[in-house]
Formats: sequence, C-alpha cells, structure tokens
Amino acid sequence: MSQQFSPNGFSILPPIVKNLLIINALLYLGMVAASRFNIDLNDILGLHFFMASDFKPFQIITYMFMHGSFGHLFFNMFALWMFGNVLENVWGAKRFLLFYLICGIGAGLTQELVQYIQYSVSLSQYDRVNLGDAIVSMSEYLNMMTTVGASGAVYGILLAFGMMFPNSLIYLYFAIPIKAKWFVIAYAAIELFSGLAMPGDHVAHFAHLGGMLFGLILILVWRRKGIYQ
Repeated sequence: MSQQFSPNGFSILPPIVKNLLIINALLYLGMVAASRFNIDLNDILGLHFFMASDFKPFQIITYMFMHGSFGHLFFNMFALWMFGNVLENVWGAKRFLLFYLICGIGAGLTQELVQYIQYSVSLSQYDRVNLGDAIVSMSEYLNMMTTVGASGAVYGILLAFGMMFPNSLIYLYFAIPIKAKWFVIAYAAIELFSGLAMPGDHVAHFAHLGGMLFGLILILVWRRKGIYQ
C-alpha cells in the first residue's frame, strides 16, 4: 500500500500512526462485538491496580489500545493523527513508536502509583467499600480500579510537539489560535488541577501527566545525547 504525501513531502499518514489508528479502531470494534457475548475486553486488557487479583503484567501495554467509548477513541485518535504524524515524519518510525510506547507505559505506571497512594492513605484499613448504591468487598473494589485509553501516550506526543515546535499555532475549536507551548502548558495545568480537585471524576488525570513526564524525560535524554535540539 502506498503512502500519501502532503505538498511539502511529509507523509500525511505515516506507517506507525496509521497502524496505531487501525489497531485502536479494530480493538474498539472487537470490544463492542465481544460485549454482545457478555465478554468485557476492557476488563481483560485494561490496566488493573497491581494489587488486584485481575491484574496481569501484559496490561501495562494492552490498556493503551482500549477505550471506554467512541468519543474517548475519536478524540485520542484525532490528536494522535494531528500531532503524531508531524513527529513521526521528523523522528522516523522506530523512534516515534519507542516514544509512544514509553509515554504510554509511563502513564500506566504513574496511574498505578497514584492508585497505590490513594489505597494506602484512605482504603487499606477497610474490608468493604460503600459505592453509594452498593457495598462491595475490598477485593472486588480493587478489581474495579481499571484504566483504559491511549491518552497518556497522546499527552506525551502533545508535550513533544510543544517542545519541538513551540511557536507553531494550534487552533482551538478550529478558530482560536494559540502557540503550541502555551497550549501544552495550559493542558498540563488543567490536568494537575483536575487531578487534585476532582479525584473521583473517573478520569486518569495523573496518567496524562505521567505520559507528559516520561515524554519530557526521554526528550531531555535525547537532547543531551545530541539526537534532537
């Protein structure tokens, strides 16, 4: 299959971005199809809290290819295409894939750490948890602490784009121009505030920040080695 190229010679759908889009879309369709047979792929492939009985090591990879809804999938994949295609054209396929996976794994590890802190501080002394409409055992509750989505890896890509092209204009809602560096800083600030102020909103804000943090570390290492400016 031939690649498509924009007028300036860059591929508008480079191979890693294209394959990531396809894999995420296929797994979402598989999740929808499996649900008709009472099989929850998000429960199997999503990242469980490491102290839960349903936790499996492979989930630190598979969770970033699963999504909870079509909207969740769409916005992650749109951002992956929008920013990822530029980075893959600049870095090349292998380096881009490495960056994407490290950011995703870093986001998952960050989420595990945050969940462990929450468990240690407020839950470890209890045998049961009141969910409002039901009371469940602690072991059952720990298995409910599941993370899915490519957001952590995508936030890492956003961070990289802002660092490499800080003065590029991004148009919010396709109308409001903002420089990439301010866009990234604003998003990081929003995620930090949301993670601290709204810990029960079922969004893995600190996983997003973890993806950005691991992306930052990797780019700084590359710059120190003289790979990229």
